[in-house]
Amino acid sequence: MKRKGKIPRFKQQRRLLTELPGLGKAGAMERKPYPPGQHGGKRIKYSDHRLQLEEKQKIRVHYGLREKQLDRFVKKAKAKAQGKWIDTLINLLELRLDNLVFRAGFAPSIPAAKQLISHNKIQVNGKKANIRSIVLKVGDRIELKASAVNGITYQQAKLSPRLPCPDWIEKSE
Repeated sequence: MKRKGKIPRFKQQRRLLTELPGLGKAGAMERKPYPPGQHGGKRIKYSDHRLQLEEKQKIRVHYGLREKQLDRFVKKAKAKAQGKWIDTLINLLELRLDNLVFRAGFAPSIPAAKQLISHNKIQVNGKKANIRSIVLKVGDRIELKASAVNGITYQQAKLSPRLPCPDWIEKSE
């Protein structure tokens, strides 16, 4: 059953007029380079409020967060940060388990990483991890179970990664 308010990923990317690499296949803006809907091609006036809202929506859609979850992360980031809290926010979001599984190249997208986690195919420091929102610490070890290594999701991610593996993630095959 679909969650209330769930919008297809391509439509979300077209509405934000940008391609988000964590949401699966490329080509959302190539096929239809205009916002969805009957009046999608109209010229848009950009106010400061609209720009801020769109940037917030990009973060929310890319990481697969709901409004309450994002608010919780913003409060955490503001409490931790001495200066710019936005950098702390991005660091917290990048250290979420689902994002790290995607960035390490175990899954082709963040939703695929979420599925791997919920199906108990991921272990953190040798223990079962089935909650995708866990914020990991530096030095934590993410392992893919043997049954998932032969799976389609991992093989697809291995053949064509959406993003290169960042320098701060050590990956051993």
